[in-house]
Amino acid sequence: MNNNKFEKSLDNTTFLRVRKWYLLALLAIAFSIVFSQILIQVHLNSQLNDSRVINVAGRQRAYSQKLVKDILLLNRISSKEDKEQILLHTKKTLDVWSLSHKALQFGNDSMGIPKEDNKDILTLLKKITPHHTAMVNAANNTIQLKSEDTANQEENIDVLLKNEPIFLNMMDTIVNKYDSISKTQLQKLKQKEYLLVAFSLLILLLEILFIFRPLSIQIRNTIAKLLKSKIESEENISKIEQLYQEKEHSLQELQELNFVIDNAALFASIKNNESVVFISKKFQDLLGCSTQDLSKPLSEILTINDGQQQYLKEVLRNSRKNIRTEEIKIRTKKGQDIWLDMSIIPLHQSSTKQSILILCSDITERIENQQKLEQLTKQNFEDKILQRKLQASQIVEGQEEERKRIAKDIHDGIGQMLTALKFNIESINLDNKDKTEEKIAYLKTLCSDLIKGVRTATFNLTPPELKDHGLFSALQKMTVELSKLTGKNILFENKIDKNIRFNSLAETNIYRVAQEAINNAIKYANSNYILLSINYNQGILSVLIDDDGKGFDDTILHKTPKNNSEGGMGLFYMKERINYINGRLFINSTKDKGTRVTINYKPENTAK
Repeated sequence: MNNNKFEKSLDNTTFLRVRKWYLLALLAIAFSIVFSQILIQVHLNSQLNDSRVINVAGRQRAYSQKLVKDILLLNRISSKEDKEQILLHTKKTLDVWSLSHKALQFGNDSMGIPKEDNKDILTLLKKITPHHTAMVNAANNTIQLKSEDTANQEENIDVLLKNEPIFLNMMDTIVNKYDSISKTQLQKLKQKEYLLVAFSLLILLLEILFIFRPLSIQIRNTIAKLLKSKIESEENISKIEQLYQEKEHSLQELQELNFVIDNAALFASIKNNESVVFISKKFQDLLGCSTQDLSKPLSEILTINDGQQQYLKEVLRNSRKNIRTEEIKIRTKKGQDIWLDMSIIPLHQSSTKQSILILCSDITERIENQQKLEQLTKQNFEDKILQRKLQASQIVEGQEEERKRIAKDIHDGIGQMLTALKFNIESINLDNKDKTEEKIAYLKTLCSDLIKGVRTATFNLTPPELKDHGLFSALQKMTVELSKLTGKNILFENKIDKNIRFNSLAETNIYRVAQEAINNAIKYANSNYILLSINYNQGILSVLIDDDGKGFDDTILHKTPKNNSEGGMGLFYMKERINYINGRLFINSTKDKGTRVTINYKPENTAK
């Protein structure tokens, strides 16, 4: 094969010829595309101007008719205010009409109208100008004349009516002329576009015939030659591979072994005096040591800490007879503290140069994780102890507050009524029968109030229905009793078909939270309507307490009060009770729109 001839025919002659004609063809296509786009843009700009001119010309007809209409209407209206309004509109119409007429002739940048250069249009505009001027003068005279001068007004109206038909006809001619010119330009543009498209297609056809076809033939021949050369090369390569196969296999095994030792293992071998015979590249990178540092003893290479160096020397000295494993903390030359799991293996029979083999593993991450785990475990234990102490203090505080509330209810309610009962009984005088009858009637009322107060106190302490019949009956009984005692509209809605019993701890806490929510609605929300509804769906018990009270600020729900004086302790105890039984409590309140308390509880086992 003549390589010089092949390279000359392929690289020089063919490539240069193809490149020259291909660039010329691309330039011709690019020129045709750019030229066509310039023509289109120029025509579009011209069309925009023509559209604006045609629009203004057509509007002139409307303004002339409106001007005549306003002048005629001005002479027929007797109201002064209406005349002034029509005069104002007529002046505006006249100004725009006059300005537009001048713009059609001489152009106007503010209106977007270029100066007219078509001789036919300019001739038509010159012919129509006297009629336009006559109508403008007549309109101005009519506007300036007084209403008593009827003779001159009639004369001006005659001028307007006489010139208006002529003006309208000539404006139609001008608009039609504009349209005819625009259509002619569009036809010319279409012809140019067709020529450019034909020119581009011709260039593409010539490229196919004289560039791409010869090039494809040349490439096909070249590929055939390359395939022939490839077959010959493969035969030569096969022979070479057979000669060097065993050598490459051995070399590959050696490279793999060196790579594992040098890059994948923390490996070192030393003499009895701690001088380094070999140390892997990965070990050097971990320790941050250079080639000059390898002349030092191994203990000085491993760490820069004096105490650690002395310990390593002692470990190496005592490991010359038996295999030893140590977890050692070292400080590298980079200043990093790392942990190594070091295995020290004495080699007495392998070589006089290698006395001790050292294999290491970097266990820094494991040690750090163990330390972090210990810290987290300790912190978690301390947090749990602190939380239990806090919960215990809160429970004690809650119990104390409950005792104070019971004592306050008994002292302020039952105690005062008993004192009043005692004083009234002692003040009875049997000799005065009228006063005695009144006091006995008052004592009956007082006794009824006393009985009601005792029932309320005992009901708030421990309802018997909760233990005997379950949560649903206890909640229904509570709403009925509280409705009687307070006079509020407290309703109960049970959406569950059958009675379901839960464990006593869950029933007690849910009952107390619902009781606290209703008491809050009665005492603090000033509500007139309270609805307690229960539902059990998909294994979840839902208890909802809705009221129409004044609501409260939701921000107190996101912070824990430190003592009872800060307020919000009732809400805090409600949350604690529900969290204690692994339930969820949601409180949504809006100012002046009421409050909704939702209790969700998913029991593990239920008793039906």
